[in-house]
Amino acid sequence: MAEKIYTEENSEYLKKNPTWHAEDSPWKAKQIIKMLDRNPVHPKSIAEVGCGAGEILNQLHGSMPDDVSFTGYDISNDAINIARQREKSRLEFKSEDFLKTDAKFDLLLMIDVFEHVDDYLGFLKLCKHKAKNTIFHIPLDISVNRLLKNDLMSLRKSVGHLHHFTKETAIATLKDCGYEIVDFFYTTSFLDFPRKTISSKITYLPKKIMYKANKDITVKLLGGCSLLVMTK
Repeated sequence: MAEKIYTEENSEYLKKNPTWHAEDSPWKAKQIIKMLDRNPVHPKSIAEVGCGAGEILNQLHGSMPDDVSFTGYDISNDAINIARQREKSRLEFKSEDFLKTDAKFDLLLMIDVFEHVDDYLGFLKLCKHKAKNTIFHIPLDISVNRLLKNDLMSLRKSVGHLHHFTKETAIATLKDCGYEIVDFFYTTSFLDFPRKTISSKITYLPKKIMYKANKDITVKLLGGCSLLVMTK
C-alpha cells in the first residue's frame, strides 16, 4: 500500500479515519504510563514516530513530570495539522521523516505503527539506535475468531494494516531487528472499552472469565488485544 494514502493532502486515510483515532489515545497513554511504572526508566526526552493526531503525547505531557520534553513525528501533513493544535511548552510536532533526522531521545514510542510500513523490518532496524528505550504497541490481528470471519482484509482496507501478528511473531520480529525485550503485557481493548453492541455486551462476561483463566489462549481464540512491549 502506497504511502500516499497518508501523505496526500486530505488523504484517503483521513477520510476513513477523520479523528485519526485520537479518542483511543487516553487509554493508550495509560498503558504507556503503566509500562514506565513497572520499569526503572525515567526519560527526559520522549519522541513518538507516527504520532498521528498527537493526543498520546498530549496525554503524557499532562501526566509526567514537567522536566520531560515531547516531540511527535509524522509523514502525514493531515495528521500534523491536527497535532499542532495541541502544541505547547515542551510539546512539539514535526512533519518529517523520522529516519532522516539526527535527533536521539531517551524514549521512543511506536504505537500502532510498523504494521503500516511496507518494509517494516528495515524500518525497525533503522529506528533501533534512535533512543535508549523503545515502547511498541502492536495490534495482535491474528486470532481464530478473525480468521474464521475472514476479517484481515477489512483491517487492510479500513486502517491500512499491511502486516499481522501474534504475540510470538511480534516479539520474534523485534528480536530479529536487534531489540532486547525488557517487558511486555497484553492491552485488553475488548475488556476496557465501552461495549456498544448487543453481542459485545452478551459476550463480555464469558470473555472476561476466559481471559482471567488463560490470557494466551483467550487472545489466540478471540482476539481483541494488542501487545505493549518495552525494549532497549
